[in-house]
Amino acid sequence: MRLRKWEDLPAFMQCEEVREYYDILAKKKGALGLKRVFDVVVAVIMLIILAIPMLIIAVMIKVDSPGPVFYRQERVTTYGKRFRIHKFRTMVDGADRKGSTVTVDHDSRITKVGAKLRDKRLDELPQLFDVLDGNMSFVGTRPEAVKYVKQYEKYNKAYYATLLLPAGITSEASIKYKDESKLLDGLAPEEVDKVYMANVLTAKMQWNLESINKFSFWGEVGTMFKTVFAVNKE
Repeated sequence: MRLRKWEDLPAFMQCEEVREYYDILAKKKGALGLKRVFDVVVAVIMLIILAIPMLIIAVMIKVDSPGPVFYRQERVTTYGKRFRIHKFRTMVDGADRKGSTVTVDHDSRITKVGAKLRDKRLDELPQLFDVLDGNMSFVGTRPEAVKYVKQYEKYNKAYYATLLLPAGITSEASIKYKDESKLLDGLAPEEVDKVYMANVLTAKMQWNLESINKFSFWGEVGTMFKTVFAVNKE
């Protein structure tokens, strides 16, 4: 990927808090280019290998509960661009209208097949299409819903620095908070979003910003291996 010139960034990102991280990435153009090549090559290979397993999962979802195979919620990626993420549907159709956009542990909206997919993060396999589109990368800050991104300025403008890179399928923050749904378990529906933003997301953002500060291509490859090990331990 190519980093935009500072003056070409969206106005809301042109602030001192973001500049610190922009200057770090501006010195690593080679690693950023290698990151994109790696994303495309690996995504194509994985889609070829996983085509049949993904087809089987799609059939299981349709048989298990009525509704579409994919969950397509609007998320935010590089420079504030909005896109509709691809995920296998793991909840009842219309779950967004029946509660928070954040899922808690033992969420009654999760289907039987969905629970199994979430356990091994297989619901995220369709995000390979988002990687090919350039909306996502294998490693990067998890794509947040629009309503959460709108609150970045309220909490810390530095959070906008995470939008300098494509949203990711995994990250160091994702590994550290792989059980975040348990942290929100037991809360009233109207409290979930508030607690997520004030406690969980702010903590994850510290990891996300630190990952930008230490960004390197091989470091991201290492994060991918850590993710595999973390999932297999569950």
